[in-house]
Amino acid sequence: MRPDPAAFADLIAGYCLAVKPEQTVLIRSTPLAAPLLLELQRAVLERDAWPVLRITLPGEQRGWYEHARDLHLDEAPRIALAEVKRIDATVGIQAPEDPLELAGVDPARIHRAARARKGIRERMLDKRWCSTLWPTPALAAQAGMAEDAFAGFVERALFLDRPDPLGGWNGLRRFQDALIERLRDAETIRLEAEGTDLELRVKGRTWVNSDGKRNMPSGEVFTGPHERSATGTVRFTIPSSPAGVEVRGVELTFKDGEVVDARAEAGEEYLRRAIATDEGARFLGELGIGTNSGIDRPIGTILFDEKIGGTVHLALGRSYPETGGKNVSALHWDLICDLRRGGRLLADGEVVQEDGRFVALG
Repeated sequence: MRPDPAAFADLIAGYCLAVKPEQTVLIRSTPLAAPLLLELQRAVLERDAWPVLRITLPGEQRGWYEHARDLHLDEAPRIALAEVKRIDATVGIQAPEDPLELAGVDPARIHRAARARKGIRERMLDKRWCSTLWPTPALAAQAGMAEDAFAGFVERALFLDRPDPLGGWNGLRRFQDALIERLRDAETIRLEAEGTDLELRVKGRTWVNSDGKRNMPSGEVFTGPHERSATGTVRFTIPSSPAGVEVRGVELTFKDGEVVDARAEAGEEYLRRAIATDEGARFLGELGIGTNSGIDRPIGTILFDEKIGGTVHLALGRSYPETGGKNVSALHWDLICDLRRGGRLLADGEVVQEDGRFVALG
């Protein structure tokens, strides 16, 4: 079976979450991830900690939105907040039977529920957390790959195909340290590609090395651009499916940091609803640069696609406080711009990445 669920579980429990004795670890997924879920239970128990498994049934999310009343959309269950206060770490494993389960659900209902649960998500981000994926037939089909080929792709992205996966993640961390050193004192970042010419200010903001301790796989450095700085237009050439809704061909125009024009080839209604989530949803909360060469193509899953080496992603909405970003929103939506064919990323006018290749790191 690929990837090996035991090795995968040990990577999550040991490297990503660093589970300690007597901690409580919330583990969320679907029945399709059963091999990994059972091994995670084993890995957490072996660390003298408490695993709590939360299984979501196929169709459960869609059914919830179809039958939820105003109470459920505009409030959060009290038990959810109580639970997040008590756990020490959480891991969410994407393993859908249908990646587009929420297609057809009114986007307004999705965003109302997101606003109501904003406080719970913020408390969760204060804990140790990890997001990952277990390959399923539907995800393989979405990626346009045979199931075995897709499982091998996931294995390579996680570095689990290597004799020493931890050595791989440590090596990536060192490369990203060098990239951060190059960007640390930059005042402006400019993105140039077909349909894209966008400038952002990042002076004084902190760049974070994302080396697999949270997202697995990872492979990015990111920061929070100045909220009122984005100026120009960006075209996102890799499709995105937030909440199971297909969105592609997104083009955004910014003035003084704010989205002043938004369009999409598909999913435009979702896009417009998203940027109307709240006041902060029309501003950027993150600029990320993908570095993972083990991910060489988009598969329709943001967790992987935003890490592709040679891409840049921008997130509408909430900033990560550790970057110095100040944008507040219930939304955090990563949109991906591919720079591997004719694109450039410049820091203070000097090329850092061109056609997907990093330069000027020495």
